[in-house]
Amino acid sequence: MVDSPGVLFESLLEIMARLRGSEGCPWDREQTPISLKPFLVEEAYEVLEAIESGSAPAVREELGDLLFQIIFHARLAAEAGDFTMGEVLDHLARKMIRRHPHVFGDTAVTSARQALAQWEAIKQSEAEGAGRSRSVLEGVPRSLPSLLRAQRVQSKAARIGFDWPDAAAAWQKVREELGEVEAALARGERARIQEELGDVFFSVVNVARLCEIDAEEALQGAVEKFRRRFTQMEADLTARGKDTATVTAAELERLWQAVKAREHGGGESPR
Repeated sequence: MVDSPGVLFESLLEIMARLRGSEGCPWDREQTPISLKPFLVEEAYEVLEAIESGSAPAVREELGDLLFQIIFHARLAAEAGDFTMGEVLDHLARKMIRRHPHVFGDTAVTSARQALAQWEAIKQSEAEGAGRSRSVLEGVPRSLPSLLRAQRVQSKAARIGFDWPDAAAAWQKVREELGEVEAALARGERARIQEELGDVFFSVVNVARLCEIDAEEALQGAVEKFRRRFTQMEADLTARGKDTATVTAAELERLWQAVKAREHGGGESPR
């Protein structure tokens, strides 16, 4: 029988303390918050990949690895006298209770949208109580992948009503931005082309968001589709005793179209 989560969590803290102790692991003892940054990001992405795989055992394992990174950082902070894991947990619990008055208090909300608006209002009140100004867009890390960051920024703005009425209206903005890219291309202005392309990407993310589609996931799907088709095209060439360096661009295009046709249920595999 597995012990309670509390007992197991205490055990993990003890394991971390031993790893960092005088007779612990040399590698663990050398680490700093800065040196651990790549591992924290890597473990977070491995959790995402596990979720996409649909494998519960994989998600369980990767969540554990991510949790251990959090424990590691908390241990380093405790050693530096900054804060303890207990303080992390206490602060988190208090914050979740404070920001969910419709669950732990007397406030009532009737939709997820209202709950999000309430969350933002509470965060604003907390900032004002601390004597600082706070933007509605605050809390979206600059280090996020660009598409994800764009979608999170847009979502935050939408919470206060700054939004397109629907995806069709947002798509008209995409058309407008495409025209500006075309004009910049015609003038050959590289800086302007870059700016206008950025506006196109941002506008397309708006359309995805309003369609309740994750823009990052949509692009990942497109990249994976391209990779799958390209590697199949390479395999077709190999089956013919050729490779991508020995065929014309026209033949590559013909093979590409053949691969697409087979995916859609038509065409035959090359012999």
